[in-house]
Amino acid sequence: MEKTLKYFLAANSCEGFVSHFADCYNPSDNWKTYIIKGGPGTGKSSFMKKVATKAKEKGENYILCPCSSDPHSLDAVILPKRKTVIMDGTAPHTVDPRYPAVCEEILNFGQFWDSTKISNPKEIIEITDRNKALHQTAQKYLMAAGQIMLDEYKTALLCTKKVETKNFATKLCKKNIPSKNGTPYEWEAFLGGITPQGIITYPETILNSCKKLVIISDKHRACSNIIMNEIRNYCLINGYEIITLKNPFLPSLIIDHIIIPELSLAFVTEDNRTVFPTETRRIHARRFVSSKLLHNSLPRLKLNRKVRESLLTACADTLKKAKEVHDELESFYINAMDFNALGNFADLFLQKLFA
Repeated sequence: MEKTLKYFLAANSCEGFVSHFADCYNPSDNWKTYIIKGGPGTGKSSFMKKVATKAKEKGENYILCPCSSDPHSLDAVILPKRKTVIMDGTAPHTVDPRYPAVCEEILNFGQFWDSTKISNPKEIIEITDRNKALHQTAQKYLMAAGQIMLDEYKTALLCTKKVETKNFATKLCKKNIPSKNGTPYEWEAFLGGITPQGIITYPETILNSCKKLVIISDKHRACSNIIMNEIRNYCLINGYEIITLKNPFLPSLIIDHIIIPELSLAFVTEDNRTVFPTETRRIHARRFVSSKLLHNSLPRLKLNRKVRESLLTACADTLKKAKEVHDELESFYINAMDFNALGNFADLFLQKLFA
């Protein structure tokens, strides 16, 4: 029975746009990657949805990677059984082949449009620039929210018993992760992110892919991040292949979750936004926190939370406007596309891929 799994490969983060497209396949392990090039409205997402539908018909597991600027569209589809990835390689997450023909192949969807039918070039340029300006505004809201989040994290970290937390993490690793010798590999992605629809997360992905969960309840991420970094280091030293799911707002600082596919095991962080509906016993961060120090910081944390949420709402609203502008831009290219030719190409591609 197939299981639908979802990850974001990129994030509109408080640190800028962050992409992990190049991390979702391993050239050294015989993976094949098809990189689609083409403008907006050229059928890239629909093509990838056809691939996913075919995998579902075959009863194969597949991974959908939604677009953070439009979660209804796809940035990539991954077929683990076939070690194959089909991805959108256009801006802002531009991907070019590292090992052309050996590992990656370009699919040029520009060949299916008639450039003579693309009218009103000045209007296209104006709409493109307007879309870019809206994304820049959204980024400013995110950067401001990031400063608030960073202050919240540092405040919570000052209240955390770091040595005690780290010692606990070491014991947690030894208890749950057998020692072994292997070749480590790390795939970095995101379980959630901010979108035109607000903040979206996919906890069902972890519930569908792992038999065992170790859940850390920590709304400030300070304690859980110490534990996650210890787990990550322990896994890589022991040669495990892991999926490191970073925080979509502060990805260079915080790890939210870690999956060890070989063990069907995940270590996850739970808060008000990302909830795992299971009766698994939680590890509560408060056991590693000085209640007195935290109590003194509560007014500051409360104010931070209010300001942060206001900024994130403004960001999502701006991304929604950008999505509307992008839809307008797509219409110019859709009118110039030969979708019959693209459909024939898709049929032949699917026959070859699933032969």
